[in-house]
Amino acid sequence: MYTQIIESLKNKPNPYVTTDVAFWDDEYISQSMLNAHLEPDKDGASRNHEHIIKSVDWIAGFIQKDKNALLDLGCGPGIYAALLCDKGFQVTGIDYSKSSISYAKQSAAMKNKSIDYLYQNYLTIDYKAEYDIVTLIYCDFGVLPPQERLVLLNKIFNVLKPGGIFIVDVFTLTNYSGFQENTVVAYEDKGFWRPEPYVCIQRNVEYKHMDYLEQYMIITENQCQTYNLWNHAFSPNELISLMKQAGFDHIDLYADVTGIAFRQNSKTMCAVCKKI
Repeated sequence: MYTQIIESLKNKPNPYVTTDVAFWDDEYISQSMLNAHLEPDKDGASRNHEHIIKSVDWIAGFIQKDKNALLDLGCGPGIYAALLCDKGFQVTGIDYSKSSISYAKQSAAMKNKSIDYLYQNYLTIDYKAEYDIVTLIYCDFGVLPPQERLVLLNKIFNVLKPGGIFIVDVFTLTNYSGFQENTVVAYEDKGFWRPEPYVCIQRNVEYKHMDYLEQYMIITENQCQTYNLWNHAFSPNELISLMKQAGFDHIDLYADVTGIAFRQNSKTMCAVCKKI
């Protein structure tokens, strides 16, 4: 264990290297993630709920008669999906967390909402021209390694019907203007990562090409596990170029998924991409 700790702290991992630990499907951590999703006043695993309501109101403006089939990628516990269903969308939600999908299904059943939730890695979707709108919200796109971004975009392009739109948000470089490389050690009796006492060594690392790592090494009495959380800061030109490579013909940029105007100092950027 000590060798693992020393090697991890001594070496800077290559960009987008994973540790093969699916933290989003760990029984305990996924419940912590679910609790964060459901926290109404905080930007945690999801945006705060007031922001989500504004986003749903804006997305609803794209609905058209008989063009309301929506695919919500990374749907989590279905917060957006449930509200979008209320707006008249026929929603399919996909997420790779069993806890979130289980909660979403139970919530939909209790509230008598007709939403199709799937436990699935959205990189494996294989629909053909079945949806009018696809959403990928809360900057999940930059989590993917560069080679997987275009794979996903090509799949999303195929998912959409002619005239369909893809709505996605990402972080910009402004979001990381205060980012500092550092290492912080903390002890918890129990917390987000484990139900028993643990030490968390968090390391923030900045890379070339606007890639960023938040690394968490969780040490308990009998175990040491490392979680690499990656993201990327996009420029407008880079984001537009990627969307055009996937075949999208018309791209509009906004500051976030509420439709406010994009500015150079915006921390996030939302692209509405149309398939002609």
